[in-house]
Amino acid sequence: MDFSCLSAEPGDCRRLKDQSVHATRRIGKLGKSSKFIDSVIERRQGSQNQMDSDASGDGAFFDICSVKTYVKSLSSIQLETPSHLKNKEKMLNCGAHYINVLRPGMLHLRRYISVADQVKIVEICRKLGLGSGGFYQPGYRNGGKLNLKMMYLGKSWDPQRFGYGDVRPTDGAKPPSIPDEFLKLVERALQDSHAYLKKLNNANLEDMLPSMNPDICIVNFYSESGRLGLHQDKEESKESLMRGLPVVSISIGDSAEFVYGDDRKNVEKVVLESGDVLIFGGCSRHIYHGVTTIFGETTPQILLRKSNLRPGRLNLTFRQY
Repeated sequence: MDFSCLSAEPGDCRRLKDQSVHATRRIGKLGKSSKFIDSVIERRQGSQNQMDSDASGDGAFFDICSVKTYVKSLSSIQLETPSHLKNKEKMLNCGAHYINVLRPGMLHLRRYISVADQVKIVEICRKLGLGSGGFYQPGYRNGGKLNLKMMYLGKSWDPQRFGYGDVRPTDGAKPPSIPDEFLKLVERALQDSHAYLKKLNNANLEDMLPSMNPDICIVNFYSESGRLGLHQDKEESKESLMRGLPVVSISIGDSAEFVYGDDRKNVEKVVLESGDVLIFGGCSRHIYHGVTTIFGETTPQILLRKSNLRPGRLNLTFRQY
């Protein structure tokens, strides 16, 4: 996977950025006349019901790409894509991005990942998710299930030991390694964030946003009804937490409302779109955060066409144990 374009901001992209300021967040909905046809899938994936069932080490697989594929209406009328959506697709393609500092140690890199690289990330996650140690549905001790699918890379969480280990307790599967392409992307995002903070004359970069070498990646897939309650990421080592080593989060697919704050009562909101990267470390490492809403049908159409990602949001979070 080539992420060399991520730090570039071509002239075309800068012009397009201004043209698309008023672009709507929601991508056009499918017409009522849209139909579905069966796509060719691997036999191992089984039926739709099997893949959508709870995959907790019982042999069921979850595919983040739909087993159905959208087809155009039989109508002969072909409507032209609105210019602002064309501009947005071009901007997504070339990876035009800009950075917002949400609070000290917390940065939002908007549209950081190009569509081409988003497609590659989906392909890698799909392949890993269908293999040993792939996606499953985590649950609570009382038997309740979280409203998402999850996969660990690098190390796996053991709720009984309340710590990370080398195998998944539910089925003994070893978590897949973090792909080098992902590690390079995280490194580049942190480097670009440091460069941006340096321009703002922030002298103590390592205090505000420390560097890190991720050895854990949590891959979550939220359906359109998916949620994640307010929580803190505090399961890493004492050294990692004391140093404020950052969490790096990548969003792909549907947009989501992300809430964050110093406590559960006073929170702020930010919308994370496909291709966005969110980083929080330093004095923001221990913030409460969660996902309150998934905005259905907001995945960029060009990403749907190229990846066949099913409706929902794919989220990758990296941290160092």
